[in-house]
Amino acid sequence: MIRNIIILTLNDLSIAFKNKTIYLILFIPLFVFISLKFVDQKDANFRKTNIGLIQNEKYPPVIMKSIKAADNVFAISWLSHEEEGKRRLKEKKLDGILIRSEKEPQRVELLVLTKASFQTLAIVESFSALQVAVEGGSKNWISDIKPLQDSGIQKQTLPTWILMLVLLVSFIIAPAQVAEEKEKKLLLGLLQTPMRESEWLLAKIFSGMILIHLAVLFLHLLGKFDLGNCLSYAAFIGVGSFCFSSFGIFLGFLCRTQASARTLGVIFYLPLLLPSALSDVSRKLNTVAPLLPSYQFYGPIKAILLEGGGISNFSLEWIYLILVGLLACFLSYRLMKKRWLM
Repeated sequence: MIRNIIILTLNDLSIAFKNKTIYLILFIPLFVFISLKFVDQKDANFRKTNIGLIQNEKYPPVIMKSIKAADNVFAISWLSHEEEGKRRLKEKKLDGILIRSEKEPQRVELLVLTKASFQTLAIVESFSALQVAVEGGSKNWISDIKPLQDSGIQKQTLPTWILMLVLLVSFIIAPAQVAEEKEKKLLLGLLQTPMRESEWLLAKIFSGMILIHLAVLFLHLLGKFDLGNCLSYAAFIGVGSFCFSSFGIFLGFLCRTQASARTLGVIFYLPLLLPSALSDVSRKLNTVAPLLPSYQFYGPIKAILLEGGGISNFSLEWIYLILVGLLACFLSYRLMKKRWLM
């Protein structure tokens, strides 16, 4: 009995090595470790808070003097007007903007990107500690916090869920479907009929795009979320689904079996999802994420849903996603012509 159990256990482990499942056991902990290294900000890597100040604004002298004295905590960026500050805040070149309070001239208002964020909490704590050190227990210098993205936590996380759905269909479902048709010789049989390679490829891309649109639409219907700029939103969902569906089909062609396709899909899925989704909480990830195609999709979707942006503001991202999708289509077509692993 024990001998049989040992033999079956070793057989299962050998299958895990054969179908590449063991790669996930090694890859996921390694990827999580690297991601935490990016996200975790230790005291040794302390970064100054970049505060924007408007040049013609008449700030309370005691606040200005204290901020300039605390040059080891705050870095001051002078702005010509408030709109410039909002633009730089959206580009994440500033952590916050100080505006003189109209109701209480001796206090200021803090303008941030999102109210419920670690960065906003750090700014408030820094100002509170500075105020206590200068004046003691008097009224706090910050009278109000005004976020540019003023919406609930459900709406704030919506772009992340949409990115997750798009990548899930493209890198988990699509590669496995392609590999299944190759493994069962269905694709080879279809290619022996009058059907052309381009027809099969376009059909697979359209099916992936339809699944993505259904998933996103179902999410909006369940959560009753506002679509924002509908045309721009639909355009980016369309071009994003085309790009990642094509990418997923290409990954499927690189694999012989469904198991290896799922493994390879997860290996691409996590690095495309997490750096983009966590870019708001880490300056390091915010530097790395723009290099990924997923961020070129996530950034515009987030701006359209939360800030009312339009596709005209993201023409480079739109073109970039189309080019990546066309490149993946071309590579898939070449592999089909060579009957790769069929």
